[in-house]
Amino acid sequence: MKIKSWTIWMVLSTGLVWSCGVLQNDKPTQTITIDIDAKAPLVPIQPTMFGIFFEDINSGADGGLYAELVKNRSFEFEYPWMGWRHLPNPETRFNTINELTIMSNAQNHPNNTRYVRIDKRDTSADFGFQNEGFDGMGIKQNDSYDFSFWARNNTGNVRVKADLVDTSGHILGSVELEPNESIWKKWEGTIKSNSTEEHARLNVYFLGQGQLDIDHISVFPQDTWKGRKGGLRKDLVQLLADMKPGFMRFPGGCIVEGRTLDERYQWKKTLGKVEDRKLMINRWNMEFKHRPAPDYFQSFGLGFFEYFQLAEDIGAEPVPIISCGLACQFNSSETVPMDELDPYIQDALDLIEFANGDISSKWGSIRSAMGHPNPFNMKFIGVGNEQWGQEYFERYAQFAKAIKSSYPDMNIISGTGPFAEGELFESAEKELTKLKPEIVDEHYYKNPQWFLDNAGRYDNYDRARYKIFAGEYAAQSVATVSPDNRNTWECALAEAAFMTGLERNADVVYMSSYAPLFAHVNRWQWTPDLIWFDNLTAFGTANYYVQKMYATNTGTKTLSIKSNGQNMTGQHGLYGTASVDEDQHIVIVKIVNVQTQDVNVEIKLQGMVGQKTGRLISLHNKDLQSFNTIKDSDTIVPDEKDILVHDGSMTLKLAGSSFEVIRIPSL
Repeated sequence: MKIKSWTIWMVLSTGLVWSCGVLQNDKPTQTITIDIDAKAPLVPIQPTMFGIFFEDINSGADGGLYAELVKNRSFEFEYPWMGWRHLPNPETRFNTINELTIMSNAQNHPNNTRYVRIDKRDTSADFGFQNEGFDGMGIKQNDSYDFSFWARNNTGNVRVKADLVDTSGHILGSVELEPNESIWKKWEGTIKSNSTEEHARLNVYFLGQGQLDIDHISVFPQDTWKGRKGGLRKDLVQLLADMKPGFMRFPGGCIVEGRTLDERYQWKKTLGKVEDRKLMINRWNMEFKHRPAPDYFQSFGLGFFEYFQLAEDIGAEPVPIISCGLACQFNSSETVPMDELDPYIQDALDLIEFANGDISSKWGSIRSAMGHPNPFNMKFIGVGNEQWGQEYFERYAQFAKAIKSSYPDMNIISGTGPFAEGELFESAEKELTKLKPEIVDEHYYKNPQWFLDNAGRYDNYDRARYKIFAGEYAAQSVATVSPDNRNTWECALAEAAFMTGLERNADVVYMSSYAPLFAHVNRWQWTPDLIWFDNLTAFGTANYYVQKMYATNTGTKTLSIKSNGQNMTGQHGLYGTASVDEDQHIVIVKIVNVQTQDVNVEIKLQGMVGQKTGRLISLHNKDLQSFNTIKDSDTIVPDEKDILVHDGSMTLKLAGSSFEVIRIPSL
C-alpha cells in the first residue's frame, strides 16, 4: 500500500518533570516528529511481536487453566492419600469393618500405578472419602459438572454417591451411579449446583455391600472453553484471547529443564488419553523456602496437544521449548553426554512431525487420532530454556544441525541464559554470533528503573546479528524472587516505557512476552504475575493491560518518532513509539508519561484535511504503588474516548503517570 505523506508534530510544554528518576526544572517546549513520508524507511513489525509465555507455576495448569477440580484424582501423588480424607472422619479407617486400601497396579499400568479398593462389609451410608480440591473447588450456582471415575465391581453391589458440599457441609448437588461391570470401565454422571461456593469439597460415599475398585475420580465444569469436555477454564482462556497474542510459548520456563533430567518436561508423555498420562512432580513444589508446595504435581491433563490447540484457538503461533539434555543449572546441572544426545534430538524432530506432519507419518497420525488431522503449522522451536556455558552451546549446535537438515525453514530459538548483562551474557553473545541462530531469547527480571534506563537497549544494536526474543521480563517492585513483589502501577508503567524500545526496533526484536502468566491468589510461588485468579474469578493486572494495549494496537510497520532528532527514550520523562496499520488505515501512537504532572500535547497532522474521529486509550493512576486485587480488580484499567482531529490538529492532556494509545484514521 502507498502511504500518504505527512508529519505529526507533538508540542509538549512541561514544567517540573521526572526523567528516569531525576527531577528537572524549567524544561523547554519539546517538539516530537513522526515521519510517515513514503520515502522514509518503514520497518515491518512481526505478527509475533507481542505474545504470551505459559509455564506451570503458581498453579497455572492443575488448579488453574486445566479445569479439573479434583486434586490427586488417580492417587499417584508421592503420598497416595494427599488431597483426600476418609469419611465420616479420618479415624474412620481404624474404627470400622469397612476398608479403603491403596492397591498397586504398576505391572499392568506403569503410567497409572495405583487405585483404591473399597471393601464395604456393612450397609452404612456414610463411608467414603473427601477430596479438598485446589484450595477448594469453585462451584457456581445452576452450573452443571461432569462427575466421572473408572471402576470395576469384584463382588456384591456397591453404589457410588457423589456430593459437592460447601464449607459447612451443605450439599450443593449430588449424583449416584452403580458401577456393576466386572471389568474396568468409565462411569459418568452430572451434578447440578444449587449454590455458588468458592471452597467446595467433593464427598464420595460407597453404598451397599461388596468390593469395588475405583480410580481416576474427576469433576469438571461443563462450561469450559469452547465447551470441550474435560477442557480448559473459560475465563482464564478468555483473558488470553482478549490480548490477541501473536504467539504462545510453552511449556516453560524452568519446567522444561527439570531439577534433574528425570524431572524434565517430556512432551511425548503428555499425549493420548488423560487417564494414561503419567503424573510427575512439579519442580516448583519445594523450590522456594518462602512458599513450599508439597502437593504441587503435574497431571499433564494440559499436555502438548492441548497447548497447540489453545494456541490455535486464540490465534497465536505455537512456540514449544524442548530440553537440550541439560538440567537446570541453578539445581543439579545434570548433563547428557554428547554421545548420548541422539534421543533428545530425536524428540525435537518428532515434535515437529507431530505438529506439522502428514497424517500418514507416525507422529502426524497420533495428532490426527487425538482429533486434529490438519497440521498446526508450527514455525518456531526453542532449544533449551535458560542454560549457559559451553555445555549448552555445543548441545545447541547439534540440535540446530539436525533440525535444519530435516526442516530447513524452521526458526530455531536459542538463548543468552538467565541474565540481561554480565559475564555469562557477554560470553553467550560471542558464542551465538558464531552459531548464527535465527532468534535469541533474552530475559530481564529487574527493578523499574532498569526498564526506564533500557528503553533504548536495541537502538544501536548490530542489525546484521541474530534477532531478539524478549522471552521473559517483568519489573520487580522489591527484588527478583522476593515474595513481597507486587504488580504495582510503577512496574507496569516502566514496562510500557521499555516496550516502546521493543516496538521501535522491530527490525531487531521479533518477539516479546511477560512472565509468569498466571498465579492463584492462595497457591503461588513467584510474584509478580500477569493474571491472578481464585477458584471463581480472575483479573488482569496493570501489567496485563499494558501488554494487551500493545498487542491489540501493534500496527504493521514502524514509523520514525523523534524528539529534537532523537528517539523518545525518556527525555523529559516521555517515551514514545509509532506505527501504521496498513490494513486498517490507522496511525497508532503510543506515549508513556512517567512524570507525575499532566502534559498538554498539541498534535498536528500535516497534510490532513477535514474532520476525523480518532480514539484515545488511556491507562493511568496517580498512585504509583497502587495495584489491582481480586476484590478491587478495576483500580487500574484502561478508559477510552473519541478524539476529534480537525484539519490535522488536536490538543490532548496526557495524565501524569500514564500510558496512552492514540489511533488516528489515515484516510
